[in-house]
Amino acid sequence: MTFDPEELGRSKADLAEMLRELRKRAGLSGDRLARRCSMSQSKISKIETGRLTPSIVDVERILRALEAPAALTAQITALARIANTEWQDSRTLRRKGLDKKQAELADLERTSNEFRFFLLSMITALLSTPEYIKATLDHIPGDHGKTIARKLDRQAVLYDRSKKFTFILTEQAVRWPLVPAPAMAIQIDRLASLTYLPSVKLGVIPIGGYLPGCPLNTFTLYDERIATVETSTGALVFRDHRDVSSYLAEFASYESHALFGEAAREKLAEWAALCRRDL
Repeated sequence: MTFDPEELGRSKADLAEMLRELRKRAGLSGDRLARRCSMSQSKISKIETGRLTPSIVDVERILRALEAPAALTAQITALARIANTEWQDSRTLRRKGLDKKQAELADLERTSNEFRFFLLSMITALLSTPEYIKATLDHIPGDHGKTIARKLDRQAVLYDRSKKFTFILTEQAVRWPLVPAPAMAIQIDRLASLTYLPSVKLGVIPIGGYLPGCPLNTFTLYDERIATVETSTGALVFRDHRDVSSYLAEFASYESHALFGEAAREKLAEWAALCRRDL
C-alpha cells in the first residue's frame, strides 16, 4: 500500500467526518450506535470528533452496525488504515527540537514492556557510546548537548528487569565506521558488554552464508501494538495490527538467523580486534 504524506495528515479528520455522516444517514443517535457496537457513547463521540483514532477493528464494528454497503466499507476501512499510520519527517522534527523527540521515545519506552529492534545500518542510541551518539548528529547544524544527554538518559531503561529487549544488528550496522577506529572498537566492546544484561538479548547477523529475504529499513516494534520504520528522511509509525504483524514476522525471520550469546560475543570481539588492528 502506498502512502501519500499529505493524505496521512488529512485522513484522521476525514475518517471522523465520514463515520459521523454515515451514522446520521442511518438515523441513529450516538448512544444507539454505541449499544449496537458494544462501545461506550463517549468513545463513539471521541471517534466522530477526531479526538480518538479508532483501530481497524473498531471501524469494522461500526460499519457492521451501520450496515454500510460493501464499496463504502472498503473505502472507509482503507482510510482507517491510513489514519493508523503516521509520517514524521526529519525536517519537522528538527524544527520542533530533537530533544523533544527523545521525550516521546522515552514515553514509549516507559509504557511498553517488550521491544524488538532490527538495526540495518547503524547502532541505536540505546546501545551507543557518547562519542557515537555525537557522531550521528554531527551533520545537523546546532548545539545538540541536550539531545545527547537525553539519549544517554534513555539508556537506563535497559536495566529495568520488568522489560524485555531484543536487538538484531547486521554486520554493517556494527562495523559502519561512523567514528574513528579506536572509538569504533570501544563501541563494539559496549555491545558485547550489554549482552550480559538480564533484560537484553542482542544478536548479530554476519555477512556471508545464506539469508532469505532482503531487509530494506531499520525498524522497531513496541510490544505488538506499534511498529516504527526509519527512512533517510523520516519515520513511519504503524498501528494497524496487520502492518505490525507483518513486521513481527519479518523480525522473527531475522532473529532465526542471528548469532546470540557467546557466538555473538566472539563475533563482536573479532570485529573490535579488526578496528584495533587498523590503529
